[in-house]
Amino acid sequence: MRLFSSGKIYNFMGARKFAMPMSFAFVVLSILLLLFGDRVGIPPQLGTDFKGGTEVELAFNGAVDAGEVRNAVEQAGFNSPDVIKIEDTSSANHYLIRVQEISTLSDQAKAAVERALCLTAGPDCEQPSHQATEVKFSPGGDKVTARFKDAPDLEWIKGRVATVKGISLRPGENNLFLQNPRDHKVEIQLQSKGDQLIAGLKKTLGNKAPDHALRSEWIGPRAGAQLRDAAVKSIAIALVFIMAYVAFRFDIRFAPGGVIALLHDAVGTVGVLILMGKELNLTTVAALLTIIGYSVNDTVVIYDRVRENMGKMRGVSFRDLINISTSEMLGRTILTNGCVQMCLLAFFVWGTGTLKDFALTLTIGMVLGTYSTIYIALPLTEALDRWLFSKMGGGGATAKKAPRPRKREEAIV
Repeated sequence: MRLFSSGKIYNFMGARKFAMPMSFAFVVLSILLLLFGDRVGIPPQLGTDFKGGTEVELAFNGAVDAGEVRNAVEQAGFNSPDVIKIEDTSSANHYLIRVQEISTLSDQAKAAVERALCLTAGPDCEQPSHQATEVKFSPGGDKVTARFKDAPDLEWIKGRVATVKGISLRPGENNLFLQNPRDHKVEIQLQSKGDQLIAGLKKTLGNKAPDHALRSEWIGPRAGAQLRDAAVKSIAIALVFIMAYVAFRFDIRFAPGGVIALLHDAVGTVGVLILMGKELNLTTVAALLTIIGYSVNDTVVIYDRVRENMGKMRGVSFRDLINISTSEMLGRTILTNGCVQMCLLAFFVWGTGTLKDFALTLTIGMVLGTYSTIYIALPLTEALDRWLFSKMGGGGATAKKAPRPRKREEAIV
């Protein structure tokens, strides 16, 4: 399918003086929003993956609005909750709730539990069945296992743990049971932050609140910081290897422009998501890596045409070579990107949750990727050839011969 007439050349390089400063300003703005957006009222919405916290997905039994849910969560003792309504055809009252609190017990709470179970000597620790020899806490803070000297008194243990401030036993008759009679090992189940949140919602909203969560996840701040650092490293490593590939595949002069264009796509996509108030999480990182892979493919295709034309058009300046090569590949670029965007549109319209956000991120990144190939990668390659390689090699990619006359249909428009 031919979308443009053969031989018609467009002056893409003519807009580089406006496009490159605008792109530079856009990247700087995106970085400032990512680092200091909270100071100007546009904070990046970091997901639980990066900042830590508890995330609970709920389907309410009755009609509730986001403000009503937020007030109920705050009354349950949680600070600054994020309440997000999920568009779901199967449930009209589907919400995602994120709180900063996590289930991990503090050192003070752990010490209080150990004292309550007589791991250390106390006035109520006379009987062997009351004396714990070992107390362990699960990483999630919702389970305690204790080993006792003698056959333990479960009712005494339950009463003692219930007196510890800041923790609550999970309701149920089977809670607190003898896990191993031979070792006198007892398992005590505590309410997680998700359980406490649901209990608070039921207390405030009554029958409208669900009995259980569709999904409950938590992650500690240290693990969130590690994931955040790993995400940045993965993108940086991808850019380094792509730069090496382009330098090996084509020429060293092509590599910097291609990598800077990819960096523009990744950072610019994050900036647009922050302006839109979208969450940044591990799904965003996966989408960014996909964008980088797709964008470098688009850049390499046009680079290949530029290199091919360099061998055929010896008398044409590098700037005109770029215009000719980009014009020749314009139809292919539009058809390929249009097909991908149609697929992403279907995911965005009919998808939900993570799939919808993934499609939106890819859509933004691929639009920026097409733009950056034409107005960042190629102009930077031309500038690098003109400023550096022309001085080193006596002319760079611009041939020494007199330029051949252009035919009328090849005039740059």
